[in-house]
Amino acid sequence: MFEICVKLRFSAAHRLAGYEGNCANLHGHNWDTEIFVRGEELDKLGFLADFRKIKKVADVTLGRLDHADLNEVPGLAGRNPTSEHLAQYLYDALSAALDCAQYRVHRVCVRETPETAACYGPEL
Repeated sequence: MFEICVKLRFSAAHRLAGYEGNCANLHGHNWDTEIFVRGEELDKLGFLADFRKIKKVADVTLGRLDHADLNEVPGLAGRNPTSEHLAQYLYDALSAALDCAQYRVHRVCVRETPETAACYGPEL
């Protein structure tokens, strides 16, 4: 099994309804995102996937979130935009755009801060 990882960053705001603390107020993060792609076989050049393709698709997906209020983003609206829900949202969007016969998105991790992360993948 081969696995590659692409790391990207975007900035967005959110507020956590029902949370007792400062995060109930609108605030922002520079979200670090890691996209893990897995597959069994490499192509004729020795690649699992082209990093440029993964980045291009991820840039479009993350571009819809960049400098947005996550509470207002379709697909997240109606759910508390926790790191866990954000990781699941990104996994679903990226899997739909990237999964193919050669490889699949295995998991997506998001970091609000360097010390905290949430990951989502159906095999976790």
